[in-house]
Amino acid sequence: MLPLPERRFITAALRTETVGGILLLAAAVVALIWANVWPHAYETVSDYTIGPSTPLHLDLSLETWANDGLLTIFFFVAGIELKREFVAGELRSPSAAALPVVAALCGVALPAIVYAVANSGPGGHPAGWAIPTATDIAFALGVLAVVSSHLPSALRAFLLTLAVVDDLIAILIIAVFYSSGIKFWALGLSLAGLVLFWFLHRRGVHGWYLFVPLALVIWALMHESGVHATVSGVAMGLILRCHTEGDEKESPGEHIEHLVRPLSAGFAVPVFALFAAGVVVSGPTLREVFTQAAPLGIVLGLLVGKTVGIFGGTWLAARFTRAELNPQLKWADMFAVSTLAGIGFTVSLLISELAFPDDPALADRSKTAVLVGSLLCAVTATVLLKLRNRHYRQLFEDENRDSDGDGIPDVYQQTG
Repeated sequence: MLPLPERRFITAALRTETVGGILLLAAAVVALIWANVWPHAYETVSDYTIGPSTPLHLDLSLETWANDGLLTIFFFVAGIELKREFVAGELRSPSAAALPVVAALCGVALPAIVYAVANSGPGGHPAGWAIPTATDIAFALGVLAVVSSHLPSALRAFLLTLAVVDDLIAILIIAVFYSSGIKFWALGLSLAGLVLFWFLHRRGVHGWYLFVPLALVIWALMHESGVHATVSGVAMGLILRCHTEGDEKESPGEHIEHLVRPLSAGFAVPVFALFAAGVVVSGPTLREVFTQAAPLGIVLGLLVGKTVGIFGGTWLAARFTRAELNPQLKWADMFAVSTLAGIGFTVSLLISELAFPDDPALADRSKTAVLVGSLLCAVTATVLLKLRNRHYRQLFEDENRDSDGDGIPDVYQQTG
């Protein structure tokens, strides 16, 4: 076991978007190398079954445990973030929430339309319409954190609020469109477990030894019900109280998020990426990404649909409603961050699995398209953000230049 100072340092690092994004990228790179150099070993490990053979059918492959189990932790944290935004963040104020909410809605609708148009002809696969609709907040904020040194803080706030709303829409899409064969007895018991979770939490009951087993039961029942198990994570995150009461220094939701985020960023999401991003990449595979309807629709949806949808939705809301762009931001900043939101890694990979459960080859091509589209968005956004960062750095230097060394910036001594 690591000494306490090192443990604290690692957990603190895992709470930063940059570290989480790097781990996610590293896991994806390892998965690609493993799947292409030792494909048989990768498939064997992914398909290895573990778990009890109970009436709840928990004898699952490692890949399924990663998709349905570990990713629930990621969505649990997303649920807490969403709740916090509603009670104490940008989404609390309708006027402040208008722009990112409209941007998120348009940033989901247009990629779906772009994909649908690309797959409207013979040989198309319309079931994958939701794949390019998601934004990966870990990757997007990680890129922004690496590139930004002088960019306005309002840009990060806008992206975070946009991504939280985007996560909510993605969760609803998964629950409504990618759940099948609903077993109402299991769903009812899972909902009853959520009610008990809420009751105990509101009564001020504490103790991980009570809530963790209850959460596992809720998850298992949700998984058995046919509704995607990650929905249970979001529901439990939304239940947590995210405002302080009495002499509390932080709310229970914030405290639990502080504890769970390192597990999500440092283990759950990278392991998911390890099992989800392992696709065979070759010349013919990359050609198929740009020549076949489904993968091409995904790339265009992420690169074009997301960018135009978010930027256009923001402009329309600012132009025709009372919503206003933050004075710190310019439209060039918004275009750059709209491109950045096209990084649709984690949730897009998950939906690729859900959209084509009976066609593994098509699911793999869709995953390759997600990787290609996300990479194109990341590179394009990095270039645009660096240009904007250079602009703001020049403004900062001009405002703080002191040529005569008298301690007063020159800008305050100019006349005329």
